[in-house]
Amino acid sequence: MKVAFFDTKPYDHIWFDILAREYGYEFKYFDSRLSKETAMLAGGCEAVCVFVNDDVSAPVIERLQESAVKVIALRCSGYNNVDLAAAKNKMSVVRVPSYSPTAVAEHAVALLLSVNRKTHRAYSRTRDHNFAINGLMGFDLRDKTAGVVGTGQIGLLFAEIAKGLGMRVLAYDIKPQPGSGLEYVDLDKLFSLSDVISLHCPLTEDTRHLINDHRITQMKDGAVIINTSRGALINTQALLSGLLSEKIGAAGLDVYEEEEHYFFEDKSNEVIQDDELARLLSLPNVLVTSHQAFFTKEAMQAIAMVTLENLHAFAQGKPLKNEIKAR
Repeated sequence: MKVAFFDTKPYDHIWFDILAREYGYEFKYFDSRLSKETAMLAGGCEAVCVFVNDDVSAPVIERLQESAVKVIALRCSGYNNVDLAAAKNKMSVVRVPSYSPTAVAEHAVALLLSVNRKTHRAYSRTRDHNFAINGLMGFDLRDKTAGVVGTGQIGLLFAEIAKGLGMRVLAYDIKPQPGSGLEYVDLDKLFSLSDVISLHCPLTEDTRHLINDHRITQMKDGAVIINTSRGALINTQALLSGLLSEKIGAAGLDVYEEEEHYFFEDKSNEVIQDDELARLLSLPNVLVTSHQAFFTKEAMQAIAMVTLENLHAFAQGKPLKNEIKAR
């Protein structure tokens, strides 16, 4: 099987090359993202391998079909960038539903600890030989309340770590986990009682802009927001307003609503044209990382393994346990 691999980064080669040789597949690596303009690069390939910011919309799927592509392999769990209805009856779509929930949960906690105790600011200060601690005050997490929105594997692990820090945990999910030992409440109660709110739910039409002006007014003064899930769970303008009014005490963001234009790329020699992102980056109580929560050795190895297993199952005509279809 020949596979067109889009949005390639140097670290992708490390894990995928080894497995591609084992399976006998040929990967054609492209630095560019999949789009209407680049879909033609998949010519001669039976499959494409794509990531979170690749464009897998209806026009792109149409062009892939013209190139005889039969399967789209997502090397990630989220699939909000894929038009599943357009792919129906044209090609299969498979994903990696889980790779290292531990990696994402731990990064969420890292964001919380850093943005609370201002360690990212302290690092910058001491490198400039500024050893003043004024402005770096945080608060004890013990005995505070963490609100966990979404209790899949990642949310459960975040809740476990939060409990280990001595926090009370409130949880919300449309499908509560039986036997989890979590205290489930409705969203109104979670937002009104939580000192920390951490998002671990998928992006759907129901969860888009889950954090908005209304929800922010419900929050405790000084609440901290953590998002390692999907950027569009938060209305960025509402978040900025909450931060500027000091209703929101801090935010730790590994994802951003319009991240596809910036994240995973080196923009250090360019002027950021996105005013909202530029404003977030300028605020001292905001920590932004570039969608790296998943980025551990264990996760990358699992992503490569499951992606190749998905492709192998397709090539062998076996059931696709990780296939996703339009509802």
